[in-house]
Amino acid sequence: MRNWLADYTARCKAALDGLDRDGVARIVELLADARGRGRTVFAAGNGGSAATASHFATDLTKLASAPAAPFRALALSDNAPLLTALGNDVGYDAVFVEQLRTLGRAGDVLVAFSTSGNSPNVVKAVEFARSSGMASVALTGADGGRLAGLADHVLKIADDHVGRVEDAHLIVVHLICYAFAEGAAGSGAG
Repeated sequence: MRNWLADYTARCKAALDGLDRDGVARIVELLADARGRGRTVFAAGNGGSAATASHFATDLTKLASAPAAPFRALALSDNAPLLTALGNDVGYDAVFVEQLRTLGRAGDVLVAFSTSGNSPNVVKAVEFARSSGMASVALTGADGGRLAGLADHVLKIADDHVGRVEDAHLIVVHLICYAFAEGAAGSGAG
């Protein structure tokens, strides 16, 4: 058991040691600009990545916002009745696109979480965001999958283990949000 624990934590550390810190800084700058222009940040993912997307939207809204500079953030997987209605009536691959079609505007930002980078509904959401004038960010694992060639900003965690990639994604969420909460991030266009 101890060997397994040591291996898992060592691989988590290796994944974080390989983190593209400049890429994280570029995402913080993008979000600072979106906040300064009063744009909305949408987050999307499935399963554990949906939980990370929800955590991200929560932390942006509560932790990273200040009264004079609030974030407008929404996780597209948080409204279960809407998600299931869209999945049933339109198809699960369109559950995020249909919400972006209704709620999103040019200049908004979509942050997509997918450990494989190949989740069909997340890929379609990034394609829609790009075609609608929204900026797109993808947090993925391994080689980035299809999202690596679609998103404006791609942050890949160099591991193919779902748990370790999700662990690293949550750390990236905290890096981004605490950059704002602790005053390290710029104020954006506003």
